[in-house]
Amino acid sequence: MNLFDEEVRALETKARTNTPGGTVFYGSSSIRLWTTLETDFPDQQPLNLGFGGATLAACAWHFERLVPPAKPRALVLYAGDNDLGEGRQPEEVCLFFNALAEKIERQLPGVPVTFLSIKPSPARWHIVEPIRLANQFIALAIRQRAGFQFVDATNAMLTPNGKPDMTLYEADGLHLNTTGYKRWREVLKISGK
Repeated sequence: MNLFDEEVRALETKARTNTPGGTVFYGSSSIRLWTTLETDFPDQQPLNLGFGGATLAACAWHFERLVPPAKPRALVLYAGDNDLGEGRQPEEVCLFFNALAEKIERQLPGVPVTFLSIKPSPARWHIVEPIRLANQFIALAIRQRAGFQFVDATNAMLTPNGKPDMTLYEADGLHLNTTGYKRWREVLKISGK
């Protein structure tokens, strides 16, 4: 799992030197590239601990090194589409989520956790059914966990005819643009974050 080592080492330093008590945003490049977190969530003292290409499995693997040292008061998670993009099954993705959730409960008891649904991006539209299934499984798993909430942003990312809204994405059809992050911010605010 040394694929992310250099980036994770830099994030370790960031987590240790951060002012405790903020909201940690943790996950894949969709988090890492969210450069407007501080202006989007000024009351949350956001700390961006996303790393490029991260899977939910990698988030679970690197959790101890990154999140507990930041001493967050809340945690927002986004990952899973890279796992599915690598051919993992929805059930496996949910297992990776559960592994991460168990670590969070053990090491950050009482810290509220928001999981933002895996997005139905244009680049991964061919696996939209596995994405939907993984979201369903994770949402069900979250119902069993106190202090966790699932925020389903799926409909906010689609056009009225149920297709991916191209205006929310960069040219690669995978990463969000400014408008896409604005949409995520609105969905997270509605949910009370």
